[in-house]
Amino acid sequence: MTEKIDFHHKVILAPMVRVSTLPFRLLSLRYGADLVYCEEIIDFKILSSTRVENDILGTVDYVMSDGFVVFRTCPQEKGKVFFQLGTSDPERAVAAALKVQDDVAGIDINMGCPKEFSIKGGMGAALLKKPEKVKQILSSLVKAVSIPVTCKIRCLPTLDETIELAKIIEKTGVSALTVHGRTKEERPRHTNRNDFIRKIAESLSIPVIANGGSKEMKDNSDIQKFAKNTGCTSVMVAQAAERNPSIFSKEGMIPLLDIVREYIKMAIDWDNNAINSKYCILAMMYKDMDLKEGDQSLTAVTMEEFSEIWGLQEYHNQHRQSMNKLLAMKYDKETEIHVVTTDDGHTTIEMPFKFNKKEFPPKISPKQRLYEATKRAGINRLEYDVTERTEDRCYNCILNVGGNLYTTPYWEKSKQLAEQGTAMVANTVLDIEDERQFVEGGQNEALVEKWKKRKNDSDVKDIYLSFKHLLDKANEEKEKLAKKRLNDETNDSCIEVKHFVSDNHDDVVT
Repeated sequence: MTEKIDFHHKVILAPMVRVSTLPFRLLSLRYGADLVYCEEIIDFKILSSTRVENDILGTVDYVMSDGFVVFRTCPQEKGKVFFQLGTSDPERAVAAALKVQDDVAGIDINMGCPKEFSIKGGMGAALLKKPEKVKQILSSLVKAVSIPVTCKIRCLPTLDETIELAKIIEKTGVSALTVHGRTKEERPRHTNRNDFIRKIAESLSIPVIANGGSKEMKDNSDIQKFAKNTGCTSVMVAQAAERNPSIFSKEGMIPLLDIVREYIKMAIDWDNNAINSKYCILAMMYKDMDLKEGDQSLTAVTMEEFSEIWGLQEYHNQHRQSMNKLLAMKYDKETEIHVVTTDDGHTTIEMPFKFNKKEFPPKISPKQRLYEATKRAGINRLEYDVTERTEDRCYNCILNVGGNLYTTPYWEKSKQLAEQGTAMVANTVLDIEDERQFVEGGQNEALVEKWKKRKNDSDVKDIYLSFKHLLDKANEEKEKLAKKRLNDETNDSCIEVKHFVSDNHDDVVT
């Protein structure tokens, strides 16, 4: 039984790439949006992710193997967030929708994005000319999921073509249709075809949501004018909301600098990454970049820097302190170290290290330092056994150093990341200095601290001591060779002096 949502008389945040992430969605809801759509997420990506309940933030995260959060949602938007899916295949669409349906209010299929990436993948606006594929995707979804399915399209070149496609979509059983009043070739500078939207709304029995009117919107009253002009009761707002999400408020617009500060607080609260946060800040400031906050934000790269620019240092620091306490408790649970010793005496050690290039100096890597140290110890071969997982082309590595094995539990997006992670494990166990500069309070640092308490246990102590013995022995041999070379050079010098004295004896006497 499909859950019901009334799509009449709604004001909705549009799905905008890099903008419609959790902080911006929540800010839009705060100022009066009735529903919010997330940015388009491709079916392959969501299917490759892992659903994680984030106890620290109180969110549900869909996370890639490299730790990147594809989609994050929280209870504050429960029943109001729609998941926009990019797809060109009915089976993948169903699989992706079933994966997220318990965490979102509905599924929206992107059939209007004009970007080259979508078009080449047979997604977005490419579907406008494939009515049979449209029918298959939407019909399959409506039958498979228990939440509303909607669809977002652009206009075709003629009104008749657009109405014909809209009626095909209606027959699939979708709950509502959003129409952007421009063709896939047109851009925001072109006039929105409000008359097309009106005619489509008159031709269908399901709710039609009008989109594309941001050029006509200066405040909330203009949203209602746009609804009236298009003959729709509901409106989806994109660029006008991107510039200032308080456009959703019936109580008037909030000054720009105040709204940006509110956004930054949201980004801090929900641990939004600095790159995405910067994009949203600059999008809001694009007409006011001459202000000092805008100019300084251009060069900022961390949330600490943004907090300083916008006078939110204390807010950021207090949040960071409380987060660090929670993270310390979390990492204590998650930094499990697994040790298995086989009957032949070889040991496998697994630690959840993740390689981050930023935590090492330029041109220095764990693999490089491990190679140098093992070569000094007389271990001339390191065996990196990398396995590829076919369904998502991610990699796990097992490293053999002198018969003992080192690995991590992670499947990384590249062979290099997998190999560097295992090298970090080996360097930690063998006490090899690799010049790591781990983030204070981070998981890698917590893992090192945990190993310090573990390394003297009987099942692992001999591994380090054996390697240390090899290094000590190698160093002794090196010192012996150095002394021998010095002695040889000294003896050679003495012989040369004797020869010199002997050869020149008569001259000296004379």
